Amino acid sequence: MSTSSLFDLQNRTALVTGAGQGVGRAIAISLAKNGAGAIAVNDVEAERAESVAAEIQAMGVQAAAIVADVTDLNAVRRGVATVTDRYGAISILVNNAGNAGAAAFPQLRHFWETDPDQWRRFMDVNLYGVMNSCHAVLPGMIERRYGRIVTIISDSSRNIESRLSDYAAAKAGAAGFMRGLAADAAAFGITANCISIASLMPEMAPDELKDFLASDRSRRQLSQYAIRRYGRVEDIVGTALLLCSDASAWTTGQTYPVNGGYSPSL
Repeated sequence: MSTSSLFDLQNRTALVTGAGQGVGRAIAISLAKNGAGAIAVNDVEAERAESVAAEIQAMGVQAAAIVADVTDLNAVRRGVATVTDRYGAISILVNNAGNAGAAAFPQLRHFWETDPDQWRRFMDVNLYGVMNSCHAVLPGMIERRYGRIVTIISDSSRNIESRLSDYAAAKAGAAGFMRGLAADAAAFGITANCISIASLMPEMAPDELKDFLASDRSRRQLSQYAIRRYGRVEDIVGTALLLCSDASAWTTGQTYPVNGGYSPSL
């Protein structure tokens, strides 16, 4: 439980998509530590979702593994119905599922070297996946006149980055959708905001990671960051907690960069 009532999630039920690992897992655990009553851990891989749900249950917080692909609206609706039946209506949604979904992130290429199948994979997960999840939870939020929706996007949607145009388009689309949703949903006590993140520490074997961090590529990349290191999943959870709590009750339609100073802006 948080020591500050402002950040106490007051026993509310949260759904975190793509929460079987990485940023999603860290956010789900943070919400559990700060007063959420139940956490729905979504992932396309059952083993990952069940593992994180078990971690949260061991903390004394209710949790369920929701195995669903966010690109499938009917599957998302079934998952939301399961959570609602078990724990009550969802008050907090964190749209974290992204990248290329269950598929590996494709090799980076110039846009003219890509094909519509790759564009579609990015759009389906990063844009339509967000829309599907929001569409499934919003009726319950509107009925109760309360909701917090947070979408994780990428700084590639806000900056010039080579060979990421299709991915950037999908993430920028998600940010635009959240701004529009913020305007529509505000009258019902629902806020909708984004967290934009830059590069996180790569997941590599220790020796491989040591070589990568010593490489020219890594040095060039980190030279663009005011804080000269890659992000960690723990760096994201504070802003996520803020936007999921009543501390952000008068904040909506915004994008918060959490990126080590990679893209400073007014």
